[in-house]
Amino acid sequence: MLIRPFLEADTEPVVALWEACGLLRAWNDPRKDIARKLDVQRELFLVAEIDGLIVAAAMSGYDGHRGWVNYFAVDPAERGKGLGRKLMAEIESKLRALGCPKLSLQVRTGNDDAIAFYRALGYEVDAAVSLGKRLITD
Repeated sequence: MLIRPFLEADTEPVVALWEACGLLRAWNDPRKDIARKLDVQRELFLVAEIDGLIVAAAMSGYDGHRGWVNYFAVDPAERGKGLGRKLMAEIESKLRALGCPKLSLQVRTGNDDAIAFYRALGYEVDAAVSLGKRLITD
């Protein structure tokens, strides 16, 4: 498996991966999210490929206080092979190199498989409530 920075040519395969993983929502335009990410720390938008096919992807970032991971996805047909673990390790390494003291992420309520995956990597549920407000409607 090769982990590398996202390239513009990866857009459609990554959107298809996110769709296969159930990450897309009507209120988020994934192509606009990709374009926005490419303007901010694009080097922290990673994909993993096997034999030229994208099998995992994640957007990450660091705001000077916390690191974040969004749109983390592993092809359902490739799960259980350690790909997600390797991608998270690469993200953690890159954020650590930037001086990031803590990595945070959000998991949708009811996504017990994702919660179990992150717990197995040492992540714990924070005593916090996630709030959000749309500033731009896609």
